[in-house]
Amino acid sequence: MMLKLLIHVLFSVTVSAGVDIDPNGYILYCPCMGRFGNQADHFLGSLAFAKALNRTLALPPWVEYRFGEPKSVQVPFSHYFELEPLLKFHRVIIMEEFMENIAPKVWPPEKRTAFCYMARGQGTDCNAKEGNPFGPFWDTFNIDFVQSEFYGPLNYDVHHQDMARKWNSRYPSQKSPVLAFTGAPASFPVQLENKDLQKFLVWTPRIVNRAIDFIRNVLPIGAFVGIHLRNGVDWTRACEHLEHSPNLFSAPQCLGYRNEFGIASQDMCFPTPDAIAKQVKLAVKEYHAKSVFVSSDNDHLIPFLTKALKRMEVTVHKLANPEPHVDLAILGRANYFIGNCISSFTAFAKRERDANGLPSGFWGFPSNRASATKQKHEEL
Repeated sequence: MMLKLLIHVLFSVTVSAGVDIDPNGYILYCPCMGRFGNQADHFLGSLAFAKALNRTLALPPWVEYRFGEPKSVQVPFSHYFELEPLLKFHRVIIMEEFMENIAPKVWPPEKRTAFCYMARGQGTDCNAKEGNPFGPFWDTFNIDFVQSEFYGPLNYDVHHQDMARKWNSRYPSQKSPVLAFTGAPASFPVQLENKDLQKFLVWTPRIVNRAIDFIRNVLPIGAFVGIHLRNGVDWTRACEHLEHSPNLFSAPQCLGYRNEFGIASQDMCFPTPDAIAKQVKLAVKEYHAKSVFVSSDNDHLIPFLTKALKRMEVTVHKLANPEPHVDLAILGRANYFIGNCISSFTAFAKRERDANGLPSGFWGFPSNRASATKQKHEEL
């Protein structure tokens, strides 16, 4: 009996020795709002939140919705981004590794609590697994919650309030080694103070190589302009809400977080093909571009733009089999980029370009009226 006990102890010590447990605790969350652009905004905020609380962030997989699939698909974080650059900013671990090596020691099944601001859906708890993608996300790791914890009135703004101390005081790591949130512990759109964290998101060689291969072997030699078009039916409907939501989605990226640079317009949200062609021509001329690369969720306007740019001897291109992440990597390398101010997909490309000191613009912004006012003011 003593021999069996000794073997068990030695085995436990050996296993634990190979795993570094963070005494400050961990943060987990479901990136359950929107598609990639929204999830990326939330990720930057969650990274800042984890650093402020000095807890290791478990990098969740990206939630994707694929045609024909009844439920969301979870793609490992490291499929798209490198881990090493993130570690230069703060401690992170991919969720798959956390669940395999750390969770059995600090977060056993009988102690798994879901954290939410208030009761969600039907009932009096967080209902962390209710609906898609919530259920499929946690099921990916065979996670079930035994209880709920309402953390209100605490919030995620660790830059302007004494929130980090309040969180750690209310939920010390000794008592709550894992804070598992039903949604991202971050605001949308990304908080102004967290935008610069984009520089720690570095594409994997797989994405980078595909982007470079396209630029070198498909685009003609010379400068190129990258553009992002949102023109699907869902986007048309979203733009109808501008009148009542002047800071819709990622609008603060060009209008400011207090609309100090203007109010969102239909020309910005859903520009006409003619307006797009006009703005592209100006960019092509200014940057002496030889080609235009188009990323879109629906209509790339290839025939229309090809005809519009024919006299300028500029060709128009898109990926033969568009992949959003490769699109973004290509847009990040364009000599000039024009995107949709309201779109979080555009926001990702804009932040990456800002981090690398590259110029960008937006459809219909600034408006002609705003430009004329600025010019008149400068003349005076």
